[in-house]
Amino acid sequence: MQTSNRFLDEIAKMATNAAGAARGLQQEVEAIVRGQAERLLGQMDLVNRDAFEAVKAMAVKAREENEALAGRIAALEAELAALKAR
Repeated sequence: MQTSNRFLDEIAKMATNAAGAARGLQQEVEAIVRGQAERLLGQMDLVNRDAFEAVKAMAVKAREENEALAGRIAALEAELAALKAR
């Protein structure tokens, strides 16, 4: 009976060691993948969030100014048309 317990203990130790090795391998692969991803992203010509938000705000402001100017032009054209009609 003791042989059976020792056999099961050895199998449990092997399983524990295999799980630990698999976890270590998983962490190593994750570190390699993370490093490669960071390297690839570093090589790309990407815009950071702050620059993107600044340009987005400038575009919104430009659009608002453009709409305001379009309204002023329309009003001036209407006024000019009224003057010509006299």
